[in-house]
Amino acid sequence: MLHNSILKQSLSGGGYLLQGLKLLSHPKLRLFVLIPLFINLLIFSSAFWFLFSAIMQWIDRYIAELPDFLNWLSYIIWPFLIVSILFSFSFVFSSVSNFIAAPFNGLLAEKTEQLLTGQEVDNGGLKELIQDLPRIFKRELQKWAYFLPRLVFCALLFFIPAFGPVIAPLIWFVFASWMMVIQYADFPFDNHKISFKQMQKSLAQHFGKNLTFGMLVSFFTTLPIFNFIIMPIAICGATAFWVDIYKKELSKK
Repeated sequence: MLHNSILKQSLSGGGYLLQGLKLLSHPKLRLFVLIPLFINLLIFSSAFWFLFSAIMQWIDRYIAELPDFLNWLSYIIWPFLIVSILFSFSFVFSSVSNFIAAPFNGLLAEKTEQLLTGQEVDNGGLKELIQDLPRIFKRELQKWAYFLPRLVFCALLFFIPAFGPVIAPLIWFVFASWMMVIQYADFPFDNHKISFKQMQKSLAQHFGKNLTFGMLVSFFTTLPIFNFIIMPIAICGATAFWVDIYKKELSKK
């Protein structure tokens, strides 16, 4: 049991991500890390190959459509657009990776919790996992139903003249960061059959710490090499967060 030795006190959002990195190399978790890691590697390598072959064309086309009197803004807008596109692609493909790897991500969260607490998470074996697949993927679709309307709203902000290209990237970054929180925190919550609505309420109670965690995950998702390993790190970190805070809070209700 690692809970007493590792999680003696509540960590910061960055502290939980660092905790996830430490847990990633634990011998008891290595086997459960490999499949999510492989899925993430496959999807992100394909996505970023496509992205970097097209990104400059998209930016040039976007800036070319600015009114003439705003041409002077192109030097300011250009870096914002690069960051926005990177975060957009990272968020979308991270969501796709998590959808495909959802059963394995839940299993990694389960084994991480067992490692931290020394207690079994009563989710049954492989047979029960296979039987539970429809519910697992339904939960992932529930996340997408939550994401998509907000994603569309953030995307529309980019089309507001003058205001959009400058402010929209900042709003997008906060949105993507919070979605990363929901994406990865959901695995330990779902292992305990905590409803999606209840999870949102619990996460909102620690908004600042969660947002810091999500911002760091979003940032590392845009970086080559780091984006290949961030998914299992974030799952382990979010599970440590669950063990240290939410499991205790929900047990009191």
